[in-house]
Amino acid sequence: MIEASYTVTGMTCDHCARSVTEEVSKINTVSDVSVSLPTGAVTVRSSEPVNDADVRAAVEEAGYELAAK
Repeated sequence: MIEASYTVTGMTCDHCARSVTEEVSKINTVSDVSVSLPTGAVTVRSSEPVNDADVRAAVEEAGYELAAK
């Protein structure tokens, strides 16, 4: 299992966190997504390395922005 962490900006409520979780979960190899609303931290667990561009696209589809690493 591979784990990667990201920071998402603009999330302010549980609905925001659910939207990000739902979109990132659609990435093929992703098996689990956890979001910390207070910190904006998003942890992605997958069977293979996940392309950062795919995560960025999923976060943007949810209406938020991935912070630069």
